Amino acid sequence: MKMKKRSLFAGLALMLSASVVLTACGGSKDSAQDAGGAAGKPVELLWYTIGTPQKDVDRVMEEVSKYTKEKIGVTVKMNMIDFGDYSQKLQVMTASGTPMDIMFTSSWAFDYVQNARKGAFMKIDDLLEKQGKGIKDLLDPAFLSGSKVDGHNYGIPANKELPAQEVWRFNKQLLDKYNLDIKNVNSLESLEPLLKTIKEKEPGVIPFSVDKNYGVFVPYDYVIEKMPMAVKVDNQDYKVVNVLETPEMKQTLQTMHKYYKAGYIPTEAATMVSSTDVQKTGKWFADKATTQPFADNLWSASYGYPVVSTPASPAYIYNWSVMGSMQAISANSKNPEKAMEFLNLLNTDPVLRNMVDSGIENVHYKKVGENVMENLPEPSKNYDMPTFSLGNLMITYLNPTDPKDKWEGFKKFNSTGKPAALLGFNFDPSKVTSEIAAVQNVKEEFWAPLMTGTVDPDQIIPQANQKLKAAGLDKIMEEAQRQIDAWKATKK
Repeated sequence: MKMKKRSLFAGLALMLSASVVLTACGGSKDSAQDAGGAAGKPVELLWYTIGTPQKDVDRVMEEVSKYTKEKIGVTVKMNMIDFGDYSQKLQVMTASGTPMDIMFTSSWAFDYVQNARKGAFMKIDDLLEKQGKGIKDLLDPAFLSGSKVDGHNYGIPANKELPAQEVWRFNKQLLDKYNLDIKNVNSLESLEPLLKTIKEKEPGVIPFSVDKNYGVFVPYDYVIEKMPMAVKVDNQDYKVVNVLETPEMKQTLQTMHKYYKAGYIPTEAATMVSSTDVQKTGKWFADKATTQPFADNLWSASYGYPVVSTPASPAYIYNWSVMGSMQAISANSKNPEKAMEFLNLLNTDPVLRNMVDSGIENVHYKKVGENVMENLPEPSKNYDMPTFSLGNLMITYLNPTDPKDKWEGFKKFNSTGKPAALLGFNFDPSKVTSEIAAVQNVKEEFWAPLMTGTVDPDQIIPQANQKLKAAGLDKIMEEAQRQIDAWKATKK
């Protein structure tokens, strides 16, 4: 049985530079009256979303349109753009005025904050109050408050896991083989005895799987993701610091370098594009990942052998976790009310949400319980969607192997999330764009070697800081502090 995709989030926000000028699409305002227009003609909504284009997407959208035409007087045309191309193509399309009504955006693809500020998306505060009441009722308030840009909502976050939590993952086969206990593994340092055992007894296995995208956990909330300036994650002093100068970062990088020298980390880690192939082979023992409820089940099903995990950090609600998957309405859509009606229906109506997600019943999947589905092996290959990108996860069907209380588990997980210090703050880089570009270039030189333990932090951190300062890091930090202080004042 093929599982529905329940992807976990990872990635970098892409800096977009094109100014956005959108042209109108769909019908006119007059044609959007009531359920379908003055002549009863339904409004066609053009929806651009992320994911590998699927062979049966038009076939499924025909069925979707039959349903939405009857419900709210709209039909839907979905255009899928593959993950690696999405940000660049959406940038070009919005700049050239390609018609669209709804588009996927996030903290890591077609950057939500930057494009909201550029005018790509419509302010939806009023639309949420009128046509989006169902969305407001179901979302944890942190989703909407945390995704405001300069005081306004421009997108609808998917109802999914709200906080981000790091975990240590383990290949359970090796844990069992050597009777290794992970109950007391609660820090990077506490991994050492287990890694040592695997290094000594399993010469063909990578004890600690790390690639160039690896980032150590330190208790700081980054002002710009993956740039070396941040504030303490769990207090309210809001002092911006260079994380490479913090004792937590120095200690963690020293431990990583110790592990590298001991042979626990691959020698090529700093240049390895991805460790995914390693997971496929099962020739690894431990790594670090971002989790969600029942993620161990997902990883085990994906890899074909059991994977277990234990927390590596508390569950914090960051801007990037709130904005991990969103749908926005084009700023110049002539059908914004209908677009919001559709998004409201998509997020509240299980029939529509599961049709968009899983395809046509008895064609792409079959029901094996009241809210449990099973993909039909061959037909479902023509319609295999990235579930996380399409809206409210918590009304989607379960897979047969999912626990019955899966969505209750998500709600409980969300309720335990602690707001990170900068939740709701979005840095405006416009006054320091050249400095940011220069700092990013310097960071690229040092970041992966430091994070993977490849180099000695006692030697390299001073060199990195010298170059970061010369590139303008202090000026960026001063601007960040000024903006954070102004934002902090508005919260009182």
